Amino acid sequence: MAFAISNRNAVAFLVTLLLVSVTPSSSTLQQDFIHCLVDNSDMAFPIRASFFSPDQNATLFKEELESSAQNLRYLTPSNPKPVFIFEPLYETHVQAAVVCAKKLQLHMRLRSGGHDYEGLSFVAENVTPFVIVDLSKLRQIDVDLDSNSAWAHAGATVGEVYYRIHEKSQTHGFPAGLCSSLGIGGHLVGGAYGSMMRKFGLGADNVLDARIIDANGKILDRAAMGEDVFWAIRGAGGGSFGVILAWKIKLVPVPATVTVFTVTKTLEQDGTRVLYKWQQVADKLDEDLFIRVIIQPAGKTTKTGNRTISTSYQGQFLGDSNRLMQVMQKSFPELGLTNKDCIEMSWIKSVMYIAGFPNSAAPEALLDGKSLFKNHFKAKSDFVEEPIPVEGLEGLWKKLLKEDSPLTIWNPYGGMMSRISESETPFPHRNGTLFKIQWLSTWSDGKASEARHMEWIRDMYSYMEQFASKKPRRAYVNYRDLDLGVNEGEGDAREWGVKYFKGNFERLVKIKGEFDPENFFRHEQSIPTKIG
Repeated sequence: MAFAISNRNAVAFLVTLLLVSVTPSSSTLQQDFIHCLVDNSDMAFPIRASFFSPDQNATLFKEELESSAQNLRYLTPSNPKPVFIFEPLYETHVQAAVVCAKKLQLHMRLRSGGHDYEGLSFVAENVTPFVIVDLSKLRQIDVDLDSNSAWAHAGATVGEVYYRIHEKSQTHGFPAGLCSSLGIGGHLVGGAYGSMMRKFGLGADNVLDARIIDANGKILDRAAMGEDVFWAIRGAGGGSFGVILAWKIKLVPVPATVTVFTVTKTLEQDGTRVLYKWQQVADKLDEDLFIRVIIQPAGKTTKTGNRTISTSYQGQFLGDSNRLMQVMQKSFPELGLTNKDCIEMSWIKSVMYIAGFPNSAAPEALLDGKSLFKNHFKAKSDFVEEPIPVEGLEGLWKKLLKEDSPLTIWNPYGGMMSRISESETPFPHRNGTLFKIQWLSTWSDGKASEARHMEWIRDMYSYMEQFASKKPRRAYVNYRDLDLGVNEGEGDAREWGVKYFKGNFERLVKIKGEFDPENFFRHEQSIPTKIG
């Protein structure tokens, strides 16, 4: 519990106690930062517990740095490390952190869930010194069924948001991500697709208001930031316009009974033909039905190379199994779905099913907030506008079978996604998109084999160019890919910017230049203040 400052000398004493424990080698930057925090905050707080630095306690610092990071590729000894990590307990602490980082010329990285694919929330390759402001302690969620809305603070996970909604109602939900450990702060700012996107659109399409801190340390809501900035933060990706403190989200109706299924086809089970058919129907199915395809090699690697390709069709249907079977028999009988494959459950349990929890797990497991996936990996993304022909798929199978642990996930579009204008938010991938592809290569031996796996995914990505969207070849900003380009001088940003945002990129640049003209909030792929 924080207490109001009635005696600044007492606060200074608390700060002194902390600084006595900081060794001389831990730099005056942290000391200056702490003094500045006290001078710019109207509340005292347990400062010692909010800071992590390698000189104070190397073990705790390492644990905190790695606590929520998914991509271990950016946690090697050679990767730059922050001077310290600061975990604010209150919004006023975040305000003070922005003011102090700006005053002391410290570069700031913002972390809510730590899922950035290229580690941009916890690593700064070309800017030093830098600090991490970790928002994981700001995780309050307030659900208001009367207004069909909820306020969710940036440090809350997607799973926590789902659980708190479920706690109040069995017939309300929110159309956000499939991974329950995503931080809601960084998730929605990139668009946020999920299994109900064909029915209700993206998570960002269902945001009503937001609270952000600008580069001057001011807290702004939708009215105060203005409609241009409110537009920008719903799809431009994190770390460009300010610190997202909280989102006000619109709840959506969900039925009491939801049906899920997983049907797997290998190449020997006519998997190629079934996938070709899925490409033709997935975006045209009933909007209550979402069927994604998880594709990877299956079987043991042997000298004869007898691995095959597994295509797993994972579905969520907003209704009972009887109606689902009618839809499938009419629109996609090739999958061969049977009543035995169908599992009826509540919406919250269907969310857990898609996220990979065992069926026996209770909804409270969503409160754990820990990532089910940690590995070294490289990811890329594509959007597809025309079905990939059978011969194209067969060429892809050959590529996948050459890699140790590749994975690709194909997510259907259509429905509501086709009815929302591509300029409604910065996220432009709307009408005309059949499905989105996520490409992944994972490995566990760190730098030892990294070059080989990076070469493989880039080669595979080159092969797929002929089948992907064109002019530009589009990409999803929440699947960050630094291969597309980075901010390294005038004009460079356009190369990657149009791939994420198409024609919305120039508007984003204009808003950025007006809202954060000094480019305080920046990273390797942040929106620039201008382009050449």
